[in-house]
Amino acid sequence: MRIAALSDIHGNITALRAVLADIERRGITKIVNLGDTVSGPFDAAGTADLLMQLDIPTVRGNHDRQLFDRPASEMGRWEAWVIDDLADRHIGWLKSFPLTLEVDGVFLCHATPAKDDENWLDYRGPDDRLITRDLPDVAARSGGIKAPIILCGHTHAPRVVRLPNGPMVVNTGSVGCPAYLDIRCEPHFVQQTGAPDARYAVVEFVAGRWQADLIAVPYDPTDMVKLAREKGADSWERAITTGWMA
Repeated sequence: MRIAALSDIHGNITALRAVLADIERRGITKIVNLGDTVSGPFDAAGTADLLMQLDIPTVRGNHDRQLFDRPASEMGRWEAWVIDDLADRHIGWLKSFPLTLEVDGVFLCHATPAKDDENWLDYRGPDDRLITRDLPDVAARSGGIKAPIILCGHTHAPRVVRLPNGPMVVNTGSVGCPAYLDIRCEPHFVQQTGAPDARYAVVEFVAGRWQADLIAVPYDPTDMVKLAREKGADSWERAITTGWMA
């Protein structure tokens, strides 16, 4: 059994199409989505329409929730960019996402099993970059889940961690946002993968154990660059063309 896991698409429909084409090329038929699907300066409505048509299992990300849990006037920039582009059917679809799911014995969450906005395998360090957590901190956030494998996203940082006598935790990375700049804090926080490729993961049960492939798919970001420029999202343009922020 093979499962393709997507996360943090952030409305980048060109990256999403590239990933879906790569999944089809590999002959994988089961796909899951780990949330943060449409927020960002790209094509929110088009991304939502495509995924609604595919009807794949999806869990709620914090940026999905933030499109309906507060007034439009109180939304963050990533949501304010797209809220007027989304129809009622899109918001209803986002509201339908559960916090967690289990699909064929694989546990799905966006950030951690308990929260949709908590960094799990990494934390924001004193140097304003993601720092890998030590084993006790990772294990404490596993929520006692008994599934042999847990898929997550949120940090946009692809990683595979095996907990001793516990599950394998796979962060798939981000389909549509390979780097980001958070200007809400001072100094500004930076996360960067160093490549503009669309990221996703394939997990497979082989010889009695789960294994994971972290995949990077190149694509042409021209159309998304145009949308980012229209919204004045310079850092997003830099992210999807280089994978770097600093």
